[in-house]
Amino acid sequence: MNRIPKGPLVTGAAIALSGSLLGIGALAVSSSNEIGITPTTNSAANGNASPIYGVTIPSGYREWQAIAPSLEAPPLDELRIILGNPAGFQAFREGTLPFPDGTILAKVAWKRVPSTFSTTASFPGQATTVQFMVKDSKKYAATDGWGFGRFVNGKPTSLAEHKTCFACHQSLAKDHDFVITRYAQ
Repeated sequence: MNRIPKGPLVTGAAIALSGSLLGIGALAVSSSNEIGITPTTNSAANGNASPIYGVTIPSGYREWQAIAPSLEAPPLDELRIILGNPAGFQAFREGTLPFPDGTILAKVAWKRVPSTFSTTASFPGQATTVQFMVKDSKKYAATDGWGFGRFVNGKPTSLAEHKTCFACHQSLAKDHDFVITRYAQ
């Protein structure tokens, strides 16, 4: 197995975010065969499942361990925290690549709100999205083992948005098992 490179990747306002946000649990998934994924249940019947992949929001994900905070520059201008279920967190901590089946990663994002009392601080504002990556090398073989879910206000976003998930991860992190985030130590 390869080792995940380690090093400081936390900058600026995102540091404030990591201290207050920790939060993971079980995941229910069903699938669509839109990109060659074999369905396990009918995701059309579950309006809470992501298109293509059938990923739903895991109960208790906000209690998962923090992997890293991040800051997304404008135009999104977001503060984010990446969380991992026990399998995902352990893989990051131990530097394991590829990530094992059963890994679930969550990205929780908020609009960045500049502090009113400090010119250098920022805080989380309105929630924007919560996104999940689910590793199951058999179920998601067509996307190199990963299923994706993107949610706004607890509902999955459009089919068009979900069609971009794997392509984006493939272009940015193919050599890191398609995971963009790096572990903050």
